[in-house]
Amino acid sequence: MVRSEVGVVDVTLRDGHQSLWATRMPTSMMLPIAERMDTMGFHAIDLMAAVTFDVCVRYLREDPWQRIRLMAARVRRTPLNGWVRSKSLISFDLVADDVIELWVQRLAANGLRRVTCFDALFDLDNLAPSIRAGKAAGLYTVGALVFSLSPVHTDQLFADKTRGLVALGVDAILLKDSAGLLTPERVKTLLPAMQAALGGRPLEIHSHCTTGLAPIVYAEALKLGVDAVHTAISPLANGPSLPPTERIVDFARRLDRRVTVDAEGLATMAAYFREAARAAGKPLGRAVEYDPFHYRHQVPGGMMTNLRAQLAAAGLEARLDEILEEIARVREELGWLNMVTPTSQLVATQAVLNVVQGERYRTIPTEVVKYALGHYGAPLAPVAPDVMDRIMSMTEARRLAARAPLPPMVERVRARLGAGVSDDELLLRIMFPEEHVEAMLARARMEAA
Repeated sequence: MVRSEVGVVDVTLRDGHQSLWATRMPTSMMLPIAERMDTMGFHAIDLMAAVTFDVCVRYLREDPWQRIRLMAARVRRTPLNGWVRSKSLISFDLVADDVIELWVQRLAANGLRRVTCFDALFDLDNLAPSIRAGKAAGLYTVGALVFSLSPVHTDQLFADKTRGLVALGVDAILLKDSAGLLTPERVKTLLPAMQAALGGRPLEIHSHCTTGLAPIVYAEALKLGVDAVHTAISPLANGPSLPPTERIVDFARRLDRRVTVDAEGLATMAAYFREAARAAGKPLGRAVEYDPFHYRHQVPGGMMTNLRAQLAAAGLEARLDEILEEIARVREELGWLNMVTPTSQLVATQAVLNVVQGERYRTIPTEVVKYALGHYGAPLAPVAPDVMDRIMSMTEARRLAARAPLPPMVERVRARLGAGVSDDELLLRIMFPEEHVEAMLARARMEAA
């Protein structure tokens, strides 16, 4: 039975600017509209993710924990959401479970009321610590499955992993289509398969407009009874971002789904961000043309923007299509990796090296070796035998083959830093190079003065 009410999760303050502005929206742009957004009836407001922390510290020199606190002081009715990326949190490197537990505790203590946990390899053992931590902290805990196209990413796989997440105790399941690969046809089989495994939990959908199909995908999902949709306000929607809230709310109402979002508030919010973008010299989101090649390489929109810029800086922009073809080939050889952070960067780096060096797998980054050896979790499909043979012939592989479980880190780092360091600062010092944390703290001290 289709539930009449559908929730709207706003992603403007997280994935909207991540997709269109390389995550460069400062906190100062968020605060003036935050209280109005809190009155608009959103199911949740997405705020933080790994890349948000990274950009705040490295580039904006803002304290990401302060962003959460300032927003939470203004957004009291609507749950603020943060993403937890499995056991790596911010970088490729895995962290000990006590770091994950403290990270989630601090997300809650600073003001988040919802956490969404995902793993690029669908490894439920990797997800268990963050889900347990979310539940222990009293957070509404969502388990996300990242959509991908391959022989192994079947409806049955998604149904099985949905059951696994339900068994871990999540409050909801999210189908996350970071690369905009979902089609209306696939949704008609995939959503019912996942819904049959939900055990009464709600199902949310999150898809990007990279191929232009996401609004149509949402229309089909609404017909099938999806419980919440992720959208961005129109100035920060479309293109590599998500569907516009205004359009999807209209779709839902025309399909007799009840939506609590305030239409007048949407107009106010759109006007605010349109002017904010103009004042900051930032682009507005625009609809894209359908490109069937996207379904081969599956590179997400935000990553494509960065890849183009990096190739241009290296004088390699003319080789983009060649590199995209190589990305598709490497992805298959490495076991149909999901094109989502961090595994998408792993695939792209290997592909660029293969093309630029003129010899495939002449150089294999340490991260690829670690992945093949299972350091990041169990691959969904085996690595191609010839590639695996090449990896296993490396001295690096022999060095990394034997690995012990990560020992607890928090108290060891606390002893080194001293008792005067807060949990928030301690976590940033675990995750980021010292010079970036020091620069961020120096700016905070200067502004406080």
